[in-house]
Amino acid sequence: MTGIGRRLAVALAAAGLTLVPAAPADADGIQAQEWALDTLHVREAWQTTKGSGITVAVLDTGVDDGHPDLKGQVLPGKDLIGFGARRGERAWARHGTAMAGIIAGHGHGASGGEGVLGVAPKARILPVRVILEDSDPARKKARSTRGGALAAGIRWAADHGADVINLSLGDDSASAHPEAAEDAAVQYALRKGAVVVASAGNGGEKGDRVSYPAAYPGVIAVTAVDRYGSRAAFSTRRWYATVCAPGVDVVIADPDKRYYEGWGTSAAAAFVSGSVALVRAAHPDLSPRQIRGLLTRTAQDVPEGGRSDDLGAGLVNPAAAIAAGNKTKPEAQQPAAAAAPNRYFGNGPGHTQSAHDDSGPSQMAFLAGLAGTALVVAAISLWRGSGPLRVPPRLRALLTGTRTR
Repeated sequence: MTGIGRRLAVALAAAGLTLVPAAPADADGIQAQEWALDTLHVREAWQTTKGSGITVAVLDTGVDDGHPDLKGQVLPGKDLIGFGARRGERAWARHGTAMAGIIAGHGHGASGGEGVLGVAPKARILPVRVILEDSDPARKKARSTRGGALAAGIRWAADHGADVINLSLGDDSASAHPEAAEDAAVQYALRKGAVVVASAGNGGEKGDRVSYPAAYPGVIAVTAVDRYGSRAAFSTRRWYATVCAPGVDVVIADPDKRYYEGWGTSAAAAFVSGSVALVRAAHPDLSPRQIRGLLTRTAQDVPEGGRSDDLGAGLVNPAAAIAAGNKTKPEAQQPAAAAAPNRYFGNGPGHTQSAHDDSGPSQMAFLAGLAGTALVVAAISLWRGSGPLRVPPRLRALLTGTRTR
């Protein structure tokens, strides 16, 4: 067990996962249900690039490098926990594998027509294990003391070639507050040219509390919408929202080689990380700030007034961002996010309160390991439709790592 692992709080909101037989993964099966790819005009972007040459770090519960939809794309990673479930155990790498599949799944089979397709199917995944799955028995034995895994993971990813850092995790509990080491790690990654993407939070029905790391300066914070473009009820509404992406009825891959549907801003962040990978592949010389600007300027379904706490600048559109990038001159030097005139890329913590500003950052320490978004798997068979599920409150906390007591 590493020093970080010993100190890391790994408690996650609990959720049960009902396993169902895998649906036939053919052209009329799994990939036909990936509505998000069409909504984001991903296939149009693929006419330019599929993300080749780009590395996306997935800071999560680990990634199954043997999954058929990811085989050959997962780089050697880093385990900053050092204990808990291991490969082959049920409580290993479920959430991280799901996020990696959304970002860079390439399907499998002779023509790649089976399994999950990600937004950037030729991008590489760099796994960094910073949290445990909710179902991991080890989390119950961990001490609720502060660990540095999240900050260390961000820095490690930036130092090991990450072009994009996906943080499908966060804490929007009553005890969440900004942590200097994590803020500094984000700024470090931005200065090294890595784009940092995080889920905005799943507190939309529980007070819309600020979520970290989404609220750190320079982070592209992502809210969730359904297939009709409407804000998902669980999606947090806050000043730091940058763009939105699909986060309802999302097809996900699992280490058990089966496929499920899930929801949450966790998935939405993964879709944006994949989109950023496409933009970076097409325009590798653009800075994180410029890429963020492309995403916001070219977003579709723009809310009234050009931006909202619900949807940010609108639904991310990688194809349009790639096209706009052709007219963007690279910055001579990448400035630190902290030195920007508007440090928070938004109204920031001093803005006038809105109806959703019922609670600000709390004073207790943010638990980095707790930040894990154990993906809420609705356990819906992909070939066997079922009616709406009644989701317990604890289950709703999962996709951004919010805690329940």
